[in-house]
Amino acid sequence: MDEPSPQAIDLAAVLHALSDPTRLAVVRQIQLSGERLCGAFEVDVAKSTLSQHLRVLREAGLTRTRCRGNQRWVSLRRDDLDHLFPGLLDVVLSAADRRTRADVPA
Repeated sequence: MDEPSPQAIDLAAVLHALSDPTRLAVVRQIQLSGERLCGAFEVDVAKSTLSQHLRVLREAGLTRTRCRGNQRWVSLRRDDLDHLFPGLLDVVLSAADRRTRADVPA
């Protein structure tokens, strides 16, 4: 699977990948539960659309995809991201959590 080396991860590409609500939901789910099968994400998009979102995340350097037989497992490249952009992922995920809580009626 094509993924950039740590030195090639670009802040603009990371921010672009995180700007989409579906991709942000994928990142949040990985952050909460760890590595996941590609088909195990709880998002309201077609499989083909999810595949495109996963590609954008992988190519931006946010995720790593590991193949095991005919399964693909997706994980965050948390160490690389924290080294390159300290605190960025925490801030984005925290803001997304606040936004999600604000959208839920009391």
